[in-house]
Amino acid sequence: RQELTPVAIKSGERLADRLFGGRPEFKMDYNEVPTTVFTPLEYGCVGMSEELAIETHGEENLEVYHSYLRPLEWKTNQEFHDIKKGVEHREDNSCFLKMVTLKHENERVIGLHYVGPNAGELMQGFALAVKLKATKADFDDTVGIHPTVAEEFTVLKVTKSSGKDPTKRGC
Repeated sequence: RQELTPVAIKSGERLADRLFGGRPEFKMDYNEVPTTVFTPLEYGCVGMSEELAIETHGEENLEVYHSYLRPLEWKTNQEFHDIKKGVEHREDNSCFLKMVTLKHENERVIGLHYVGPNAGELMQGFALAVKLKATKADFDDTVGIHPTVAEEFTVLKVTKSSGKDPTKRGC
């Protein structure tokens, strides 16, 4: 169980509902809890890691989509810093995102991972999709908000198994 305040709160609410609310089946689901590590370059995830998915379902049953990118907010800011010379900026394509899907369940998304700005905001929104058993096709069918990093999850095309370069080009 994750040692996170929101997990403890939700778990307590579920316990109270079971004991006093007449809902004996209302148990806490610890499987798809989104989490974020708030470091200068944030990491957020929901669902299974690729390693756990391989261990649980077998590598042959997975399709993993991934991409390296540079958020637009860094592109516009970079020009300003380059003009001033000597002020460092982040390297191109230093953000990463990954979608782990289960092939035999219509590419149901079982894990999302993201390294970059606002990871907590992204994972909170996508946690609902993972919890509701969204598929890769559901993400593809979603119109992304342009230009945001979240949009990248709706346009992922490169799989690890393809061996193609996952570096995002352009906006």
